[in-house]
Amino acid sequence: MSDSQKWLLLFGVMALAALAYFLGPVLTPFLVAAGLAYLGDPLADRLEARRFSRNTAVVIVFSGFALAVVIVLAVVVPLLQQELATLAKKLPGYIDWLQQIALPWVQARLASNLPVLDLELIKQSLASHWQQVGGVAANVSTTVVSSVTSSGLALMGFLANLILIPVLTFYLLRDWDLLVARIHGLIPNRYEPRVVRLARECDSVLGAFMHGQLLVMASLGLVYAVGLWMVGLDMALLIGMVAGLVSFVPYLGFILGMIMAGVAAAVQFQEVMPLIYVLMVFGVGQLLESFLLTPYLLGDRIGLHPVTVIFAVMAGGQLFGFVGVLLALPTAAVLMVLLRHLHEHYIKRQTQPGGYRR
Repeated sequence: MSDSQKWLLLFGVMALAALAYFLGPVLTPFLVAAGLAYLGDPLADRLEARRFSRNTAVVIVFSGFALAVVIVLAVVVPLLQQELATLAKKLPGYIDWLQQIALPWVQARLASNLPVLDLELIKQSLASHWQQVGGVAANVSTTVVSSVTSSGLALMGFLANLILIPVLTFYLLRDWDLLVARIHGLIPNRYEPRVVRLARECDSVLGAFMHGQLLVMASLGLVYAVGLWMVGLDMALLIGMVAGLVSFVPYLGFILGMIMAGVAAAVQFQEVMPLIYVLMVFGVGQLLESFLLTPYLLGDRIGLHPVTVIFAVMAGGQLFGFVGVLLALPTAAVLMVLLRHLHEHYIKRQTQPGGYRR
């Protein structure tokens, strides 16, 4: 690669980064749709291999996605609404526990002059307005009215993005192979074998990450929710789902879920044994993730160190907001593949006859 080509490549990368920074809100539905199309393309290809037309295969896959969303909305949302209503009613009790038990315990052991926070005002406010936040419908209606009066354009943009996602997903899924073929046609013949090899390896890593990580997150959320339900915790589904959703960052779902469930169990039961059961639930979930879910669903094809994952997510969010969070781990996985090949190429050059060796 000549110097001019290297500078052109660097300029292209910088231009893409600038576009991601300035067009973040616009890119969000496209990135989500591209991710869904990427997940659905292998299924559509398998249906095509069974003599379905591309359009028919896309309709079947798209219908499966839509059915999954409808089932989740029909089953999970009412349960979450009940748990949110329970949470709204019990928030004053949580504040009482925090002010009367947790904070005095910390004060007695850490610093005798540590001020005890006065949370009575928050408690009275929640107690007088819990009916307004007791259900999802009330929350949504209040939020919508507030948004319309304060920022109607923002609300319209959010709804437009929400509508765009299924439309973009359908068209990207239908034309995915065509887009890949056109990008392939832009590769110079001189670099085609190497670029194709790198692209296939990146595709393998990204496919393993996206499919495997989603299954790991769903499995952990189910394990945590069922385990906490067996303990008798009122907000088992809510805490389990939150812990499962944030488990793409190593140990974050485990730590956050254990803290949330521990506080909820301490307030609800006010006994030691439920806390032990909560610890057991998250201990079993962590063991399943380490020895069963991650090895079988993800394997070692991604190879990202936990510190790398945490840094990538935090850096992506800091630089590009929500778009950066969406792009963080796929970008890190692709960079890992490229750096590995650069390292292999460097070692190969060093060991060749006549190569520079210190």
